[in-house]
Amino acid sequence: MHNRFQWPSGYKCAVSLTFDDGLPSQLRIAIPLLDKYGVKATFYINPSGNDWAERLKPWRKVSEEGHEIGNHTLSHPCSCVYPFSEGHCLEEMALEDIEADILEAQRRLESIAANGRVETFAYPCDESFVGRGALRRSYVPVVARYFLAARDGGYPPWCNNPLSCDLHHLWSWPADKLSLAEMVGLVELTANNGRWAIFTFHGVGGDYLQVPEDDFRVLLEYLVERGDAWVAPVAQIAAYVSEKLKELQRL
Repeated sequence: MHNRFQWPSGYKCAVSLTFDDGLPSQLRIAIPLLDKYGVKATFYINPSGNDWAERLKPWRKVSEEGHEIGNHTLSHPCSCVYPFSEGHCLEEMALEDIEADILEAQRRLESIAANGRVETFAYPCDESFVGRGALRRSYVPVVARYFLAARDGGYPPWCNNPLSCDLHHLWSWPADKLSLAEMVGLVELTANNGRWAIFTFHGVGGDYLQVPEDDFRVLLEYLVERGDAWVAPVAQIAAYVSEKLKELQRL
């Protein structure tokens, strides 16, 4: 296998911008800015509640405009350590429970996806286990049965090496913990190493775990102006990586 992965069209690296929880500020601020700069992103949504069909309506248009809609589970289960998870947390679930949760979310999300397909997943709270102690199990294999790729958490400056990454446990960086200068620096480092950076956003100019609107705008300007970073949804890049690795294995 070659030591350096070849990205398409002369790109030096890949970058995916991902957004969790389907927040109002994403519809109000992030998506108009993405569309202004011609950047497509991935939105991981929880279609929970009795009014889920109504809440998903604006996301159909987002999907039709070329952004990716991804699965973020139905009920967003996280560890019992979080107060908001009380009564429904990962330590109290089995693999069958998380599988049922994911599949119901998939059914609902596929009803609004432009092509009827939801191809990638994001682990809520960057946690990919169920159970506790001796019964603790990874649910990455469950996710791998149904999705092309899946995003988890990670720590700067390390990102995804397309030659060795686990497509069903991709690393990402929390944008709310990074300054604009740090995000730009991480893209520079990613380009120098020929790798794949994934940023995780929540609120943009509002909501929680937010990134300032001006910082997000400048980041988009920077990505577009540099021109040698392939900025695309997770599914698009994962599909390329998967096919490229198959080609390299045949050499």
